[in-house]
Amino acid sequence: MNASTHPSGEATAALAPADLVGLDAARIGVAPGRRTYPPGIAAAALFLAVLLAVAAAPTLFTGYDPLTGNVLEGLKAPNWEHLFGTDRLGRDVFARTVHGARYSLLIGLGGMAISVVAGVFLGILAGLRHRLLDEGIARVFDVLSSFPGVLLAMLVVTFLGQGMVNIAIAVGIAGIPKFGRVVRAQTQLVRDADYVTQAAVYGLGRGQVFVRHVLPNVLVAISVIATVYVGSTILTVSGLSFLGLGPQPPTPEWGVMLAESRDVLRVAWWPAIFPGAAITLTVIAFSTLGGYLQKRFEGRLA
Repeated sequence: MNASTHPSGEATAALAPADLVGLDAARIGVAPGRRTYPPGIAAAALFLAVLLAVAAAPTLFTGYDPLTGNVLEGLKAPNWEHLFGTDRLGRDVFARTVHGARYSLLIGLGGMAISVVAGVFLGILAGLRHRLLDEGIARVFDVLSSFPGVLLAMLVVTFLGQGMVNIAIAVGIAGIPKFGRVVRAQTQLVRDADYVTQAAVYGLGRGQVFVRHVLPNVLVAISVIATVYVGSTILTVSGLSFLGLGPQPPTPEWGVMLAESRDVLRVAWWPAIFPGAAITLTVIAFSTLGGYLQKRFEGRLA
């Protein structure tokens, strides 16, 4: 720091630009270089953390059994005893919404996992192998993409039958092209890179090239897409359950709860509004976090 004279005659120190940055950071209570996150991103991450805790241990958040109720207490409005009210069978809506998080997340994450595994395998296979195999896999992606995701999932469930496992397989098959095409393009990009060609010239085997250069680049791109896709998968699962193609009553799954509440919607709004809000907030949280990760991946954030 350089010495200077204050108008009052007192000697002061002239701060360098780097010192000013540290001083401003200290004034606002933020350490220099510390990353801050937008409030929306922090809220989405906090909501998803709470949701995972609820799904992992629902009994810590409610003492009511989601499957049993008292018909005499049916359709009670939200109160201190039943925070979200009761449905027409007298079951606690809060307990069913809390326990429903496990079913919706399990099916959604299971479907996403199937999409990721199959999409990564087919995408890498198409990107690394012969041109004829590449064209064949690309046409498979085109056929699957020609159907809307919900319609394709409905067709798969029709053949496989109802149930949690089958609906996860259905939404997983519908999502394969989303991941497969990205992985295929990323694999071809890395495969044709100069450093990969030089590695092969120096004797690095195909498997080593795949593990060291292709797979890390693919996983980064897939993690971004998977975060966004979980939300849309949960939405698709809830839609199929609403249509009666998913878990069956009295399973406390969010889509099933919506289907059960549509007959009493004119006289009681609470059996439908709370599971519907849970679905909406979950989809928004995953989409918000996925969008942020995508911006980070593309280098649009510092």
